[in-house]
Amino acid sequence: MARTKRAPSLQSRDGRLRLPASDDIHWQTIHEGLAIGYRSGKRGGTWWARRRHGSQYVKKRTGVADDIKDADGVTVLDYKQAHRKALELADDDVAPDEKPTIASSYTVNDAIREYLKWHRLHGKSAGRTEQVINAHILPAFQNRPIEALTAREIQRWFEKVATAPARIRGKEKTRTVDPDDREAMRKRKATANRILTVLKAALNHAYEHGRVKSADAWRRVKPFKKVDAPKIRHLSEDECTRLMNACDKDLRELVTGALLTGCRFSELANLQANDYNMDSGTLTVRDSKSGKPRHIPLTDEGQRFIESLLAGKKGTERLLVRADGAPWAAGLYTRPLRQACERAKIDPPASFHILRHTYGSLLAMRGVPLQVIAAAMGHADTRMTERHYAHLTPSFVADTIRANLPAFGVANDGVRPMKRRKS
Repeated sequence: MARTKRAPSLQSRDGRLRLPASDDIHWQTIHEGLAIGYRSGKRGGTWWARRRHGSQYVKKRTGVADDIKDADGVTVLDYKQAHRKALELADDDVAPDEKPTIASSYTVNDAIREYLKWHRLHGKSAGRTEQVINAHILPAFQNRPIEALTAREIQRWFEKVATAPARIRGKEKTRTVDPDDREAMRKRKATANRILTVLKAALNHAYEHGRVKSADAWRRVKPFKKVDAPKIRHLSEDECTRLMNACDKDLRELVTGALLTGCRFSELANLQANDYNMDSGTLTVRDSKSGKPRHIPLTDEGQRFIESLLAGKKGTERLLVRADGAPWAAGLYTRPLRQACERAKIDPPASFHILRHTYGSLLAMRGVPLQVIAAAMGHADTRMTERHYAHLTPSFVADTIRANLPAFGVANDGVRPMKRRKS
């Protein structure tokens, strides 16, 4: 077996993190015709392998570097694991018809077809991604050869998406957006950013598999800045109580479950009786958004609630079901939840996702460390948690100022009478 080629700048995590974020790949030769590569990004790096075929090179992305997450040997790799992946590429027998080809006739539609095939096996929300592609990307670029794409062309399309009427989900209708409405335009730009991300993902997949020579055209198109809304509304404790009291029994159980666990709807709806561990007082979410199971600690109240749902249920039965015994499905709770909000005098009505944010917000306001909240809510790291909840965490700066700034005796009318000097 070939010895691991030492590369000080790539072998250690600290050395890699010192490399500036760039689209360039840092290559380290393993032996003639084979190299291991590392691309540094703002959110960690990726491992690559490069093999020479005659006068051409075949590049392949082999995994995510263990810059932020610990290596698992499958998708997240340390240096030695990435080295072995590169050696596997050298051992592959690539038939001529299997070699990546660069052709001027390779279109955006071809790239998307291959990307969706990969995404259905390795990604999440493939159905939603396909809807975005069919609605926004294929109508503009379907038969366009990728080699002919220009940054200016993609930029114009991107700006058109940001100013186009908003589509109403689930309906063949659109809603005109007032260009003077700052919040409406922020939302449209945020939507355009997400659509651009899908296009770039498909085109990058084609580039990484050697289908096109350059990724310059789409990488030069930058998303809109400062259009995400980090402050997300959450319910107060009083609103939570009013909402639960206003729900019918089956919806009340669903809402209560969300407030006590912070689960996404799909995670909550798929919970089974055997996902509850009575000894540790935890719920196991097996099918999470990240694809990794997680364990949610429950309060005493949460344990009593889950145990009340377990009565008479077998291990594989759903914990939460509708009044007729049928499982909850996406969309079935929307109207009943809106009606319950109206009865509870909660305006604007809370979406189900607001219940999840309420869980995180109430923990943050009580001083729970963001790392703990991230683990309970299934965030890959603390960046998303900090973005949404850091402003709610009790601040040392704020507490110090409030404790030490003297009172000025300001009267209710805002004016304090001046004291006369003694003569």
